[in-house]
Amino acid sequence: MRGLHSLLPLVLVALFPVCAMAQTSSLIRLTDRDDLFGWEAVGRVDIGKDGFCTGVLIAPDQVLTAAHCVYDQHGAPVEAATLRFRAGLRDGVVIAERGVARYAAATGYDPRDGMSAENVRRDVALLELAEPIQSAVAAPFRLHGGGTSGQRVSVVSYGANRDKAPSWQRDCGLTWRHEGIMQFDCNVIFGSSGAPVFARDGTRARILSLISGGNWDTEDKVAYGMDLPSVVDDLKRRLRAAPSTTTVNKGFRRVGVGSGRRASGAKFAKP
Repeated sequence: MRGLHSLLPLVLVALFPVCAMAQTSSLIRLTDRDDLFGWEAVGRVDIGKDGFCTGVLIAPDQVLTAAHCVYDQHGAPVEAATLRFRAGLRDGVVIAERGVARYAAATGYDPRDGMSAENVRRDVALLELAEPIQSAVAAPFRLHGGGTSGQRVSVVSYGANRDKAPSWQRDCGLTWRHEGIMQFDCNVIFGSSGAPVFARDGTRARILSLISGGNWDTEDKVAYGMDLPSVVDDLKRRLRAAPSTTTVNKGFRRVGVGSGRRASGAKFAKP
């Protein structure tokens, strides 16, 4: 997970209020195949040899992750060939593994701005897999279009020191939502970028948001995500319209914000 921009405390302190946090559940390591049942579509997005984020299938050949995961430490877009999605990875065993043919980062995401409020709203990338993963193997999740303050959610993510298997936080909360940005009290860390935040819709979990950044240094943990439906619709349109060999992004350069890789990761600034 990338670090927050150094200006974040100045930019977002007025936008993101401090909310009273309800009690949240602890992390559950999804070690066994039975533990993973229903969460197979969540996987680790490996970036080259030393970086990773979390991703989730929304179609047999499409994975959502955070936009900042597809830029290197210098802010240059990474080659699609360096990305690999490993669905349901746990202790070296995967449900399915695929390379990435191309990807699109959200329109308006600028890696030069770090974790500004506008970048949080746009911190989404859509990866197109080189080959689809059958739904019978890993059923994609649909998006959830709602979200209200006080709503209970869950998160499945990989992270620093827990990157060998996914961790499930069964219960945490959406504490605040405003103008396309959501605040959660969920337990996330380096590598949790792109992790799906799930809300219940009947008997099926749906993706409410993705983890963009946050702060785990204090007792009251804070994470930030974004509204997804309109951003994802735009990403799908752009991939459909682009030549099959194209990586669809704006080629922004990002300087001095951090690599988001496993070795250096990202630490959330304190808002």
